Amino acid sequence: METLYLDTHVVVWLFSGELDKISNKALELIEACELLISPMVVLELEFLYEVGRLNYKHDAILSSLSESIDLKVCNFSFAAVAKESTKHHWTRDPFDRLIVANAVCNSSPLLTRDKKIRDNYTKAMW
Repeated sequence: METLYLDTHVVVWLFSGELDKISNKALELIEACELLISPMVVLELEFLYEVGRLNYKHDAILSSLSESIDLKVCNFSFAAVAKESTKHHWTRDPFDRLIVANAVCNSSPLLTRDKKIRDNYTKAMW
């Protein structure tokens, strides 16, 4: 089974049941793949909660998605991911840099609606 990384927006939409925001191709990939997120997604979810953009803390979201779709947090070496992120000069967003770098380190696709990521990471898809 192929591994697929999920971007933060995808995680939020899956948790909130907003499947209409996710493309049919993306939903098919979610059904067919082993699902991982970068630890940076965990931090971004918590930031979104802290600034009032999410109503649930990261642990509630991840617990729910772990049970429903077997979502896991990647445990790849943070040092390796951080080093890889220094190569991604196309963005100044530290979340995007590290989320993409995590997928790159594992030679895996990343599911994202973010066009800037898709334009700069060849394995990003929507």
